[in-house]
Amino acid sequence: MLTMLLAAAALAAAPADTRPTPVTPPNVNIPLWAPGQVPLAQGEGPLDAPFLTTFLPPEGQRNGAAVIVAPGGANIMLMHGGEGVEVAEQLNAWGITAFVLTYRLSPRYNDEARTLDGQRAMQVVRARAAEWKLDPARIGFAGFSAGSSLGRLVTASAKPGDPNAGDAMARVSSRPDFLVLVYSAGRATPGEDLKAFPPTFLTCAARDTGPANGSAELFVALNKAGANAEIHIYQQGRHGYGAALRSPEFSPWMPALRHFLVQAGLVPAGRS
Repeated sequence: MLTMLLAAAALAAAPADTRPTPVTPPNVNIPLWAPGQVPLAQGEGPLDAPFLTTFLPPEGQRNGAAVIVAPGGANIMLMHGGEGVEVAEQLNAWGITAFVLTYRLSPRYNDEARTLDGQRAMQVVRARAAEWKLDPARIGFAGFSAGSSLGRLVTASAKPGDPNAGDAMARVSSRPDFLVLVYSAGRATPGEDLKAFPPTFLTCAARDTGPANGSAELFVALNKAGANAEIHIYQQGRHGYGAALRSPEFSPWMPALRHFLVQAGLVPAGRS
């Protein structure tokens, strides 16, 4: 009893922690183009204007890396919850800044427009890296299902940036520094420069046979080419598991992603 009373007294006498609680910045939507300047636009409504939504860790907790997150949804809708917000919030917990991409959808738009959206998203984040305290050489693209296919298209069509362009966004590269491809039908395509492919993390469920087999083939091709790649195929489950933070089948995948990023030198090993 005496020990408990002394401990309680010591606790009461301890000075209060007056350090301010880290403040998470609000989520903000950032249009990829100014109104009236969206290429291939079929109108001027909400579905014609692609944008990024910011997910910024508190000041002092950012490690300089960033990920553009492209949710899936068969190109006819976007699964913003499990494949967008939840992923972005987990990245934030590791000190990684995230931007959820709302890209243009079918049938109004095709892959040509979506590829422009993905390229522009990369350029917007890279051109404004200093504003968000980011390293412009550590900006990746994470896609889920259809968003994963978009990541492949953005990588295949990446542009180095034109230093003489009038548009500041067009002066920087649209190439992702790393890729995260989640349940994507991945196979390598003729003419792809796999040796120069960015570091790539792939994951899917074995029973989701199309994406699983395609991802496995892409991993083999990347590995043979000498690229940096890692793959995780889970024996149980389905397509569309998203962040899967509490899933009995898939909960290891996001920690595995962080381990991959650490091993690739893209994020620091210590707690962010």
